[in-house]
Amino acid sequence: MDAAERDLLAETLRKTMATATGPALDSALSDLGWSDLLVEAPKAAVPLAFRLLGETGAHASLLNDVMLHAAGLPLGGTPALPYTGGSWVVWERGGSGTPGISLDDELPLQVGPVGEPIPLGAGRLALGWWLVGTGRAMLALARSHVLDRTQFGRPLASFQAVRHRLAETLVALDGAEATLVAADDDLGALLAKAAAGRAALTAARNCQQVLGGIGFTAEHDLHRHVRRALVLDGLLGSARELTREAGALVRERRSAPRLVQL
Repeated sequence: MDAAERDLLAETLRKTMATATGPALDSALSDLGWSDLLVEAPKAAVPLAFRLLGETGAHASLLNDVMLHAAGLPLGGTPALPYTGGSWVVWERGGSGTPGISLDDELPLQVGPVGEPIPLGAGRLALGWWLVGTGRAMLALARSHVLDRTQFGRPLASFQAVRHRLAETLVALDGAEATLVAADDDLGALLAKAAAGRAALTAARNCQQVLGGIGFTAEHDLHRHVRRALVLDGLLGSARELTREAGALVRERRSAPRLVQL
């Protein structure tokens, strides 16, 4: 897939995700040939699709297919997925969140029984891109707010404390994206998912501070992205759990592997 084809795919996916979510988006992506894209060009399709899910705030059951494809299993199923704290969930296809059962009212993530072992690397990378996209959506909301609003006769964006919070968020997101690009094995995927989770949570914390009280209201979109970041961070291992797992692996090996050639 060349640059022109990627740009065309990105434009098509963005328009589709801006007008549909959940089962409707699953259907639309199926019509666009998502299964063929995943099989034929996963390195291009997965980062693009999942980053745009985060940026647009839409959701779809694409993670199921990524996990099944990586495991060499037929697409279309609903594998059990490990969640933080030792629990397991299932991303139901064609459904929506059920209050009291789902982890989030918008996402069809239902608590389920312990599942069979399945490779997690590809799924962690996909979730990492989703978390980075969610973080960038929060950063865009905060940036728009500080450019439009004034305080003491000055734009909010002119205050150094505000700039520092947004700069910290941008650095965290760019760093996480770099780890996602560099990851080429299971350990790299583990670390990239951890970095993306921490970056998204940093974005949530800093953007909430910058937006102030309006960020807590139901009328503002920030709360939806914050909830999404919290839920996705826990899926396939939270940033805290994955960092501990990586540390235990380093202690066991008594060395730290080279993850990227500089």
